[in-house]
Amino acid sequence: MTPAQLNLLLKAHQSLSAAKFILDGGYPDYAASRAYYTMFYIAEAFLEGEGLSFSKHSAVISAFGREFARTGRVPVKFHQFLIRSQELRNAGDYGEINAVTANQAADSIAQAEEFLELAQNLIGLLPPP
Repeated sequence: MTPAQLNLLLKAHQSLSAAKFILDGGYPDYAASRAYYTMFYIAEAFLEGEGLSFSKHSAVISAFGREFARTGRVPVKFHQFLIRSQELRNAGDYGEINAVTANQAADSIAQAEEFLELAQNLIGLLPPP
């Protein structure tokens, strides 16, 4: 694991903790946004391992699908999790208030947890807190 990958996975871990905290506080729109960023940082960490870096979210999502999901290096569902979480994030951040339900946010958080577990299995474990 490179230092950049470690940094991204640590950010993902913090973002996941924040998503849970925010959802517990009753703000599913914002919890969904943090769940998305958890997955986004993980996708960036995977791409960093290939020497790939992008400035646009759409480019990261596309490259992750092309380099990892389409090639079978990760199950396709993780690319789908990332795409769906971006849709929820956009609804929560830019849509009407309460655009994301608590159940949708909780599902996205569960997917982010699964994504982080995959990253730790394939990239490397995070150090204990």
